[in-house]
Order: sequence, then C-alpha cells, then structure tokens
Amino acid sequence: MGREVLAAQAFSQLLGATLQALSPGHCELHLPIRPDLLQQHGFVHGGVLSYVADNALTYAGGTAMQVPVVTSEFKINYLRPAVGELLIARASAVHHNRSQAVCRCDVFVVQAGVEELCAVAQGTIAALPARHADAATPVAGA
Repeated sequence: MGREVLAAQAFSQLLGATLQALSPGHCELHLPIRPDLLQQHGFVHGGVLSYVADNALTYAGGTAMQVPVVTSEFKINYLRPAVGELLIARASAVHHNRSQAVCRCDVFVVQAGVEELCAVAQGTIAALPARHADAATPVAGA
C-alpha cells in the first residue's frame, strides 16, 4: 500500500522518489539525483532534501499509528552539501499515540557507493481529523 500512496503523489512522481522499505514505524525513501534537482552551486537543493525527509517522516508516523496522517511540523538541519548520485532518507517513529507521532529522519547522499550523512530532521505527524480521514489513504504522504 505504501507504494500506491507514493504513486498517488504527483510531486513524488515528478521528483522520481521510490519507496525502498516500509514497516510499522519505519521508512526508507530513495531519490536519484538529477541535474534539475541541483541549486546554483551544484548541490542538491535544500527543498529536495526537505521533501525526502518530510515524506519519510510521514510514512514512519503513519505506519506507526495506522491511520491517515499529515505532517504537523518538522525541522531539518543541513549538515553538508549533498553531492552524489542518490539520496536516501531513513525515518523512524520515536513515540506515537492515537493522535500524533514524533519521528526522526537521517538523509544520506550516496557517491561512488559511499553513504554520507547530509541532513537530519525531526517532525510531528498528526492523525487526520475524522471529517478528512474518510477520504484519505491510510498512510498519507506529506
């Protein structure tokens, strides 16, 4: 079902994200790096890093709570420029209850087969209110 949710997200399809692993409270997203995802200095744009972190956080929280969710808030720390061939976002739920999950995510850039941590994020994932949940997919993306 996680891949179906990702396929329903036009923005995820535009970027080329793929869901590599998904289990309750855990997610791994991959995003191949292309020239059109870079900023003027040749690094992956910060918005792209934020996207992979945000979506991975939401998958981790949604699968932990098993209800339709959205991101309530998140913060990201950029640690180093992302230069390479692939981004990997690995997220996990740190704590959850019926209404929210607190999750964290490490974003790695892969260059020549070597992973290097380039960003860390933490966020709160909220259950959709009942009036919106009926129309949502159980593990809604960001």
